[in-house]
Amino acid sequence: MELSIIVPVYNMAADDKLVWCLDSLVGQTVSDYEIIAVDDCSTDHSLQILREYEKNYPDRFCVIASPQNKKQGGAKNLGLARAKGEWIGFIDSDDWVTPDFYEKLLERARKTGADLVGCDYHLTGRHSMEIGQVVHNNKKEQTGILTKEKYRSLILDGGSLVVKIYKRHIILDYPNRFPEHIFYEDNAISNSWMLRAKHFEYLQEPLYYYYQHDTSTVHTITKKRCEDRMEAARVMVREAKEFNFLEEYYPEIESSFTTLFYVNTLFSYMAGVKRKEYSFVKKLGMEMKETFPGFMQNPYYQERVHAEERKLIGMHMRSTLYFLLYYKALWGYRKLHSRIVKRKKDRE
Repeated sequence: MELSIIVPVYNMAADDKLVWCLDSLVGQTVSDYEIIAVDDCSTDHSLQILREYEKNYPDRFCVIASPQNKKQGGAKNLGLARAKGEWIGFIDSDDWVTPDFYEKLLERARKTGADLVGCDYHLTGRHSMEIGQVVHNNKKEQTGILTKEKYRSLILDGGSLVVKIYKRHIILDYPNRFPEHIFYEDNAISNSWMLRAKHFEYLQEPLYYYYQHDTSTVHTITKKRCEDRMEAARVMVREAKEFNFLEEYYPEIESSFTTLFYVNTLFSYMAGVKRKEYSFVKKLGMEMKETFPGFMQNPYYQERVHAEERKLIGMHMRSTLYFLLYYKALWGYRKLHSRIVKRKKDRE
């Protein structure tokens, strides 16, 4: 078996989201592949849809019904346990791909000897095969035989896991799997996988359709989602320690942790969660300081974090209470200013 495609599924039956995904997979131009769809205890009729595809494509479609809801990481782990392919790919069950997506990635691997291959994707808000907003998922300078400099770049800007295929040994020759029962599971393990690769190739071509809708993980902000992001970052650091690359790539790991655990969590929590909890915001800052005390001196932090965010973070590091009061006043001022500007435009 050349390729295994793992699809974690949870409640994607509505609006033909799951059908669009599965139709794009069963119509792939490669021949030697399997689709492993894992239903994560869906409460809609997603499992029935999967069973229909399994019935219609028995030679390449396998359905696993998880006995309990474990989130995407748990579903992916069940798929990995069944996978037979020399290459492993993942796709979110509300996304879809071009018919030659996997053929092009595998062809690049054959020509170059790469054990990790990726491409670009595009964002779209409707089901079609038209190209939407293209996102360049990697950089040309990251490709080829991987060096320390390229590994550093991939830790900082590794791109999305679902637009890549991985040689089997990168994942399955090690006991570690996705963390379960949380979102952002990809962020937790992607560094370990990339650092096991020897040769990375990148097609600067959008072959993956990343569907944007209201129930997407990136559009849902809750305290639990923030906690999941924090836990994914903790796993990322534990992996770096376990596989002995924390010291060698300390600035890059520190920067990645700071962004995932702290910067993104702090500002998404403040902007998206209605009832702010003082204890949560305080503990977030305390754990950041305990894990990486010198994170504000990291050169990547200075380069990649916006000056206004650095100002607010410095405030938070000094006083959680002052930060919350200042942020509330700042947010209120901006909302008021936005209303005034809108009224002026309406009068003109």
